Amino acid sequence: MDFFDLLTMIGGLALFLYGMHLLSEGLEKLSGGRLERILESLTNNRLKAVLLGAGVTAVIQSSSATTVMVVGFVNSGIMKLSQAIGIIMGANIGTTITSWLLSLTGIESSNFFLQLVKPTSFSPVLALIGVVFILFLKNGKKRDIGGILVGFAILMTGMETMSQAMKPLSGVPWFTGIFTLFSNPILGVLVGALLTAVIQSSSASVGILQALCATGSIRYATVVPIILGQNIGTCVTALMSGVGAGRNAKRASIVHLLFNVIGAAVFMTVFYTLNAVLRFTFMQEAADSAGIALVHTGFNLLTTALLLPFANGLEKLSFAIIKPDEEEQKQLEEKESFARMDERFLDTPSFALEQAYSYTRRMADLTREAFNITVQNLLEYEKENAAEVERLENLVDRFEDEISGYLVKLSGRNLSEGDSRRLGMILHSVGDLERISDHAMNLTDCAKEMKQKSWSFSDKATEELRIFSQAVKDIVELSVEVFKEEDTGAAKSIEPFEETIDILQKEIKRRHMKRLRKGKCTAEMGFVLSDITNNYERIADHCSNLAINILQLNEDDTHAHAYIDSLWRGEGSEFDLLLQRYLKRYELPGKKVKIEEVQTEG
Repeated sequence: MDFFDLLTMIGGLALFLYGMHLLSEGLEKLSGGRLERILESLTNNRLKAVLLGAGVTAVIQSSSATTVMVVGFVNSGIMKLSQAIGIIMGANIGTTITSWLLSLTGIESSNFFLQLVKPTSFSPVLALIGVVFILFLKNGKKRDIGGILVGFAILMTGMETMSQAMKPLSGVPWFTGIFTLFSNPILGVLVGALLTAVIQSSSASVGILQALCATGSIRYATVVPIILGQNIGTCVTALMSGVGAGRNAKRASIVHLLFNVIGAAVFMTVFYTLNAVLRFTFMQEAADSAGIALVHTGFNLLTTALLLPFANGLEKLSFAIIKPDEEEQKQLEEKESFARMDERFLDTPSFALEQAYSYTRRMADLTREAFNITVQNLLEYEKENAAEVERLENLVDRFEDEISGYLVKLSGRNLSEGDSRRLGMILHSVGDLERISDHAMNLTDCAKEMKQKSWSFSDKATEELRIFSQAVKDIVELSVEVFKEEDTGAAKSIEPFEETIDILQKEIKRRHMKRLRKGKCTAEMGFVLSDITNNYERIADHCSNLAINILQLNEDDTHAHAYIDSLWRGEGSEFDLLLQRYLKRYELPGKKVKIEEVQTEG
């Protein structure tokens, strides 16, 4: 092997690592937040957790990414440590898929169909298709598919380049001598762990080992301990993600390490004891790519089967290593009331975005709760209710600060077109939800002032306000559900609902002016009523914004308020029918409201 062969090998290694990066990144983007939702909805069934962990890792081709996500979930309170253990075990199984794909490069046959299965045969075609998708298609998902295809082709090209460059090493004595040293199980484990820790990918380090096997000088006696070490080395990424995280997140990364260390120790003890007695002949045979994939898969399957029944023991062991302190319980209670964004997800933007959306849905629930208590307090004031509204409003403010700051950081990452639209939708919706909670606090101040000054509305004004309050309460309820479920059908019914709120506000103000002229109401109560109705009307405006945000997300050609401008509001239109239905539902007592009169006066 000369200098130029060395350069070729380095170039092949660079292509291999970059191809794996492209492949993993493309798969993460294409999967979007669906995988995160699958993991988040996980039950306590550990076998199901293992299967999900294996499936997710097989899809995104990275056990490190899966375990880092799990550490993030545990840290943010989405997932319990007991749930995380099963996924971590499954991730180790899922990552073995890569080694089987890479083993296809070793197919040697003159048969046309077998040659066709060889990745180096179809990789150029995939590369061409991928380049066409990236350069000529505008659809975000298709461009992500193009990135996946190109990444796979580069990965296989790098693998083949490394293999070809290393073949001349088979006749170099010092090279074969080095790998004879690694036949020592302890040294082999250390080398495998160190290599994987440096490149932070067990799939990549196994691929490099498979490429080295092209020399024909590496035996299974060398391969087995190195593979065990590679499983230990991949824990470094999760351990790094646990730095600065909560204690439970640290425990999740420790469980990952314990799983692989205990598995390697048990496997080595049993395997080498049997080898001493039975003298396995295959240990002195030259290893090939398929054999390495088999050892890699076998170790992870056996380790999972061995340790899955003792998952509770692993959890207890992690607690023994990372001991609880006095502050931990307080931190857990704080996280229940306020969940902060986890920056570990920023490296996988689609997952980070789904996390932000999940917390925004929680923020919507808090906003709705604050407003419902406010409506109750307007009609019958209670000091405790006012304090609860203030607490919820402060909590919503903190959610807005955290989510907005998190989304600003996320906006600088490489987002797909769909994720960019979703980010904008969430960012705008966070602002609308926060403003609704602000108006709820304003209304609570109105109720407090009325209580302190012993003011009250007339019976007619109270009945009108009760109906108006119910209408606003219903539009808030509908808007929150539209936002949480992304229900575009229901979203289109909110604008006529908002128009109904506007008409009711103007009619209530008109009726108050008549009572004021007749001396049946005071100017002070008029100011209070004006504050209440103005806050109600603005809340309805923000509900309309929430609906438009959802429509914008699902309709590419919908621009800001374009839906409102395009509505045909003529008699008999869908908008008019909904408007009439809402007006009938929230009809004020006395003279029936005439829309034309109210709109003309407005």
